[in-house]
Amino acid sequence: MRDRRELYPLKILVAGGFGVGKTTFVRSLSEIPPLLTEQAMTSASVGVDDTVAVPDKTTTTVAMDFGRITVDESLILYLFGTPGQSRFWFMWDELARGSVGAVVLVDLRRVDECFPAIDYFEDRRIPYVIGVNRFPGSDAHSEDDVRDALALAPETPVLWMDAREADSSLRSLVALVEHALSRTAVAG
Repeated sequence: MRDRRELYPLKILVAGGFGVGKTTFVRSLSEIPPLLTEQAMTSASVGVDDTVAVPDKTTTTVAMDFGRITVDESLILYLFGTPGQSRFWFMWDELARGSVGAVVLVDLRRVDECFPAIDYFEDRRIPYVIGVNRFPGSDAHSEDDVRDALALAPETPVLWMDAREADSSLRSLVALVEHALSRTAVAG
């Protein structure tokens, strides 16, 4: 008889504002071709989606991104990238149900766009980490500057990362799981 290990699927959200790198994050880590629901931005988004800081952005996620990482035969991570614009936030409750937590990506040139995601996870007591995506100028700010600007609790991890690089994105996932486990240990 074969030794059957129990499978532990972990659901992780990748959240943040418009154009902060959520799709890039999922794409950089997924072992399968990721499911992406990106659509071309049309004239309907003019005045709605602010592309000043991301002038080369021509697509937007309209539902979610999905990717998978197999850690070993008993642990699989499912990545769900949330849509960034407020008109798609109705999907967040479904995406967040059963999740371990979230990586909230931040573009320090547009820090105000991460507040809805932070508020969402704090209001629901869902663990999250801050991933400061390495857009131009991000290295000019200290962790204390970021903590103050985002009014973060001292225990909330803040990491500098690059969503284009799998190793960098993976470190933020590890930090999230460690943070979620530490919150579980304290609560238990």
